[in-house]
Parts: sequence; structure tokens; C-alpha cells
Amino acid sequence: MQQSGVFHGVILVDKPAGITSAEAVRRIKRRLGHSTRVGHLGTLDPFATGLLPILIGEATKLAPFLQEGEKEYTGVIRLGTETDTLDCTGTVVRTAAAPAPESIRLDEIAARFTGAIEQVPPRFSALKREGVRLYELARRGDEVAEPAARRVTIGALELEWTGADALRFRMRCSTGTYVRSLARDIGRALGSAAYLFELRRTRNGLFEVGSATPLDELTDALDRGDAVPIIPLRAALAGIAEVEVPAPVAARIRDGDSRALLGRVPEAGGLFKVVSDGRLVAVARATSRATAALVRGFVT
Repeated sequence: MQQSGVFHGVILVDKPAGITSAEAVRRIKRRLGHSTRVGHLGTLDPFATGLLPILIGEATKLAPFLQEGEKEYTGVIRLGTETDTLDCTGTVVRTAAAPAPESIRLDEIAARFTGAIEQVPPRFSALKREGVRLYELARRGDEVAEPAARRVTIGALELEWTGADALRFRMRCSTGTYVRSLARDIGRALGSAAYLFELRRTRNGLFEVGSATPLDELTDALDRGDAVPIIPLRAALAGIAEVEVPAPVAARIRDGDSRALLGRVPEAGGLFKVVSDGRLVAVARATSRATAALVRGFVT
């Protein structure tokens, strides 16, 4: 829990529909002070709801170590119509009859889109072309060529009918997966058209939406000066190995001396966090069985 004053850590927000992820950050930053660094992990489209991890202070440095985690979503795909944005906010560009539910084996369709697949991102996306995001080009009426396909991984996908022209889904996927593109491709695989009607993120890496606070409740608590749930930096990196060091060694590491880690490398090697007195000091990467290089330092 956090009391008044400067703090560092991750706040799990349940974002409502109708605002951007950047707006959610802005509302929190306004209450913490403009000098406080605030960011987010994993953009949610304005129409989408669910888990949005907000990174406060030194936690903004955690993004490179957290953004590769798997994500889980639930939502609804509407059949019979395809939009330019591939979601419920766009303009209709194609229509096709929705298939009869009794004529489709949804388990077979789901299997086609499970595992490593090639996926073409939406034209309305945050991908950049010559330094400009594609959605900015599309919104100002510029011709936007179809982006190149990319490989993503759908770890699990469940589909079920909800009415005669819609599918409810639950999925687990790698970072970089566009759920809007998946909706489009499922519609085409059914011989129809489709767009993403509803989307809710329920997990982002180690973080679960069940631990998130609705944005309005969070901002109200900050306005009152109440404590809010915050995940400390050390706990936010629970998925990687840990090395505990005494205070004198921590001081050397904070000064950038990677030699202080000699002989303190975890047996498994790879990326690991360095902790002293319960606080995160640094993230390091093993360079041999006994040595490591500092990747990022933290001051809390």
C-alpha cells in the first residue's frame, strides 16, 4: 500500500471503455504531480477494457523486462461485417452473410489459429512507416499499404456462439498479437466477414485483472490521499532469479561497478535481479558462470 509522497512501483488499473491508455496515465500523473514519471505496459485500444499496468517512478524502467509476457483476453467477434479499423469504432468496408452455427465446427476453426501463425497487422495500428504511426496516416486519409505479415503465437483459443452472428472467445497469446486481426481472419475462415466487437484483457504477464482497481476508484483514492495497492519493484519482477547482496556491495552496484557481482551469479545464468535489504538495486545479465553485466540500475 502507498501513502502520500513519492513512491515507485506498479499499479494495476482496470481501464474502462472510451478512453485511451495514454489518458489513463494522464489522469494518474495529474494526481501524482508532473515531476513523477508515469507510464503504462501494453496499450489497450479505447474501446477495450481490462488490465492496464501503470508504472510509477523507477518502475518505468521495468518495461523492457515485463513487456514480453503472455497476455490473455476475452471478447466478442461480430460476424457479417468487416470495418476499416477491424473493430466496433470503424467504417464498414465489407459485408458477407454469417454462417449458420450448425454448419461450423468451432473447435476446428480454433485449432487453425492456435500455435505459431502468420498475422497481418491492421492498417489502423501503432506500427510506424517513415516515423509516422499507421493509424495517423489512415485517419488523415493517406493511402496505407497492407503491413507485412508477422509471426505471433496463440497459446490457446476457445470459441463459442453467442447468438446467430457473434462468437465469444477466450485466448492466450504472445506479445505483438493483434486481436483485431484475429477477428478479421476468423471471419474470413468462416467464409464471412468479421470485426472485433468487445475486448477485455484479463492477464498481462504475471499480472491479473482480478488484482486491478477500476480507474475511477483509483483516482478518487488518490484525490482523498488514501493508500492505493502498489506492487513494489522487486515483486513486479517475481518471474526472474534473484541475488541478495549486503549494503556495501549494493552501493558499489549503484555506482555502476559490475565487478561487485563477481561470484554472485545465479547458477541458471541469464537475466537476474539484485536485491539488498528488500529493495531492488539492479537488473543484471550473466556473462559467465561467475561474472555479470549490469543492465539497469534503480534508485528507490
